[in-house]
Amino acid sequence: MRVLHGWYPPGTADSWDAVGLVAGDPKGQVSRILLAVDPTVEVAREAAEWGADLLVVHHPLFLRPVHGVARTTPKGRTLGVLTDARCALLTAHTNADQAEGGVSEALATTLGLSNLAPIRSVGEEALDKLTVFVPHSAADALRAALAAAGAGRIGDYDHASFSAPGEGRFRPLEGAAPTVGEVGRLEVVDEVRVEVVLRRQQRAAVVRALLDAHPYEEPAYDVVELADPSVAPTGSGRIGDVEPTTLEEFARTVARLLPETAHGVRVAGVPSRTVRRVAVTGGAGDFLLDAVRHSDADVYVTSDLRHHPASEFMEHGGPALVDVAHWAAEWTWLPVLQTRLEQEWPAAGGSADATVEVRVSTICTDPWTHRA
Repeated sequence: MRVLHGWYPPGTADSWDAVGLVAGDPKGQVSRILLAVDPTVEVAREAAEWGADLLVVHHPLFLRPVHGVARTTPKGRTLGVLTDARCALLTAHTNADQAEGGVSEALATTLGLSNLAPIRSVGEEALDKLTVFVPHSAADALRAALAAAGAGRIGDYDHASFSAPGEGRFRPLEGAAPTVGEVGRLEVVDEVRVEVVLRRQQRAAVVRALLDAHPYEEPAYDVVELADPSVAPTGSGRIGDVEPTTLEEFARTVARLLPETAHGVRVAGVPSRTVRRVAVTGGAGDFLLDAVRHSDADVYVTSDLRHHPASEFMEHGGPALVDVAHWAAEWTWLPVLQTRLEQEWPAAGGSADATVEVRVSTICTDPWTHRA
């Protein structure tokens, strides 16, 4: 778990996702690991028959809540087979999609892309800066309230802020109930400019804390979104270069390099179109259509594209589309993970005296089995 979570941190998974250890004892001994895309009962039986101690899958067994795991249900049968075989189950889903050495990167590498970069980078956590003006006598209490709401946390420090003195000028009008001054009279107050940094997701809570703690009925403040200063090597999808070819030839290459499925490879675009830049996303990738349309990609390879989004994408002059089987695209990650576990195990934190055997499942779990 420590090794896999180091490569694919659970904290980087999408908020709706369910990743990590699903079943099993974290202290249990592991000597055989089976890798698969889906935790189906057939895959569970394969793990049990091989004597696997751990089954690592991409798709979660319990993504949505269930009320039971009786063996009369598909999930219950899968879990029951694994439990009987004393085989643990671990999921790496969206945390593996975005990571270096993850699913989208494996698909890009399989298709021969070079000079890879994320389609949508994941940099440092999005930050805001809040500036507020407060009477000098109330500044300490306000800073404490902002810190309690989560503002001013930078790395291993909290209660971080900057203050500068100044003068506040205002004239209360009819209907006002000023903390300082009188209605109709211009006031000059010794004030402090307080600045704090906060995570963007904390913005609402911090502003509420400001309004509750500030002595004025109409405090002056502003919130500025800070720019991300770096471009991270992780993120959604990948974009890269290929040797110039046509869309028709590129689609044939995709079909040849990916596992064969009944779904096959669907193409939208002019067959003779030149392809130099390719964007890919393992799994369902229509959430990145807008980002791809504004990129310099000539073609976008992904799965589960829906009729209307794909149609509108092509009408707006977007890159060509290549739609492949969801399972086939994500399967490309399994051999990468197998090699990584076999070659990097001790260096990544695994026990140096432990022998770990890793195998990729031989079962195709794509739900579509044939064409009529």
